[in-house]
Amino acid sequence: MPSKSASLASFRLQGLVAATFTPFRADGSLHAARIKPVIDAVIAQGAAGLYVCGSTGEGPLLTTEERQLVAAASVRAAAGRVPVVVQVGHNSVEEARGLAAHAQRIGADAISATPPGYFKPDALENFISCMERIASGAPKLPFYYYHIPVLSGVRFDMVEFLQRGAPRIPTLRGIKFSDPALHELLACIEHDGGRHDILFGVDEMLLGALAMGVRGAVGSTYNFAAPLYRKIIAAFDSGDLAEARRLQSLSAAMVRTIVADGGRGGFKATMALIGADCGHNRMPLATCSSAQRANLKKSLGALGFFDWARK
Repeated sequence: MPSKSASLASFRLQGLVAATFTPFRADGSLHAARIKPVIDAVIAQGAAGLYVCGSTGEGPLLTTEERQLVAAASVRAAAGRVPVVVQVGHNSVEEARGLAAHAQRIGADAISATPPGYFKPDALENFISCMERIASGAPKLPFYYYHIPVLSGVRFDMVEFLQRGAPRIPTLRGIKFSDPALHELLACIEHDGGRHDILFGVDEMLLGALAMGVRGAVGSTYNFAAPLYRKIIAAFDSGDLAEARRLQSLSAAMVRTIVADGGRGGFKATMALIGADCGHNRMPLATCSSAQRANLKKSLGALGFFDWARK
């Protein structure tokens, strides 16, 4: 039997990992009964893993109790079919550590964390200390730092983080790299002989990340358009770059359309258009109106979304 450290070191997330949506009712309350049907639909779309309570899942807007409920319900719903990563980042490092411990208790496969975002770590050393403390709550689970500077406001050199953080965080497996800086992405992939698992998190730039060597990606649109992205990967792997670019252009157009017609709430509204209703968004995020949903359906239909998203 491999040692625990060997098991952690060999853990990798490959393919398309869906950053799952959290269902809410119209009054903003958690609609826990919808979690399993949504996850079933996402897995049926072809997701190779689930990333729970991240930005797409409105994790920062949930209470600690709600986050634990969503995480546990997601692990049960996945039922071992795909790995489940629980995002545990919090403004309170101690709350984050407690969420990490909970994720380990319920049988999650890995954890991930954003940094504190109100009082932000002001130096790399302090930042690493925060991640070390959070990861220590789940000493048996692989840990992925969630690098999303556009939302967190925290930006450190990720290669330096890997260099200096790995000796202090025994479970550090890699980074969820949600940033368009492909040169830094490549440096992280190549660091220490490719030891770390670097997951890309900008859906409309997946092809560029594949060229850099990425083999796993986490994203919102993998919930409802995984077939399109599988075709991008297949075209890239076969050397058909013209087709891969054409398909990636469809992805970018889809994202532009969703944002233009529905804002951030448009992504959750798109799930309803494929028959996996996730309900409303939680304040301060706005839920799409019925008029916005109608426009979104029309605009996506003009792109051919309902033909290629399901094939």
